[in-house]
Amino acid sequence: MTQIPAPKNLRPLTSLRFVAALWVVLFSFWPHLDTTLAPLLVEKGYLGVDLFFVLSGFILCHVYLERFGAGQFSYKAFIRARLARIYPLHLATLLAVMALGLAAGAAGIAISHNVLNWQSFIPNLLMVHAWGFTHEAGWNHPSWSISAEWFAYLTFPAYAFGAWRLRNRPLLAVLLAANFLVALHLLFPLWAGFSLTQATYHWGALRIVPCFAYGCALYLAYRQGPLHRPLAGTVLAVVLVLLSAGWLGSDTLTVLSCGSLIVALASLSDRNIPLLSSKPSVWLGEISYAIYMCCAPWLMVSTNLVARLTGDADKQFNLLIWLGIIIGLIVVSALAHHLIERPARQFLRR
Repeated sequence: MTQIPAPKNLRPLTSLRFVAALWVVLFSFWPHLDTTLAPLLVEKGYLGVDLFFVLSGFILCHVYLERFGAGQFSYKAFIRARLARIYPLHLATLLAVMALGLAAGAAGIAISHNVLNWQSFIPNLLMVHAWGFTHEAGWNHPSWSISAEWFAYLTFPAYAFGAWRLRNRPLLAVLLAANFLVALHLLFPLWAGFSLTQATYHWGALRIVPCFAYGCALYLAYRQGPLHRPLAGTVLAVVLVLLSAGWLGSDTLTVLSCGSLIVALASLSDRNIPLLSSKPSVWLGEISYAIYMCCAPWLMVSTNLVARLTGDADKQFNLLIWLGIIIGLIVVSALAHHLIERPARQFLRR
């Protein structure tokens, strides 16, 4: 196939980041909804992280692979840009959890002892807490995936080297990456005793490896020839994700299906699809990192506060209050994005 010029800004994929973050939020917040039923699709919400991982490999190849192949890739500039992207908000939420934990202790509010796990503080501070340097969850627990992302950033030249070597053989690249992902999902439980998609602070850095490689391979397939009927492909990919996650309940098939969704949405980037490319959708995608990082601290604060106001010690709220907590998360995340994440990123890049 003839290589095609790709759009610089893949707006539908930015919107997809919000969907992935919302999937994780629903998984985390659902236990606080006053209902005895949880759809299987919601129970699989932890796979939103794996969707992020695949998407990350795709996007970084979109931005940097051509420069890497042309010998114009600066590893120092790349790491500086990546650090500016993730570290300020990671540090801010880490310190926020510390302040909340200390305040809760002083007020006599019972919290998990893992929240202020001082033994894991330095690994969290250095973003290596998913590399095997800590054996307990602590602080802002979702940040384990940021530690895994940091691992992928540091090793990105290895991914780029493999992708560049296979740039004219995209089908082979996708098959190799998909088979690697499936094999690791099958073999990891035999060694670790739990599934790869349950790896967080413990072996979380390994969890990103096949997903990131899969995303890089999918980018090669997209660049060689995007879908001729991307809208139909997107509908089919959504159906595949819903079937694999919501009906079959298969983690591996869901991650593979998410890859097809990424390619389909990328192929839609030159189309005017209001739902995917509108300013509100893209804005939600832009604050998705803040949504993900603020999720756990906000859950801790909001559920305790609402429980005290309503007298609901079980912290299981009616639908209206539950939706209000989620809307509150989006508001807090927007403030974190515009007041902390974005200004700090611009400052560090300067």
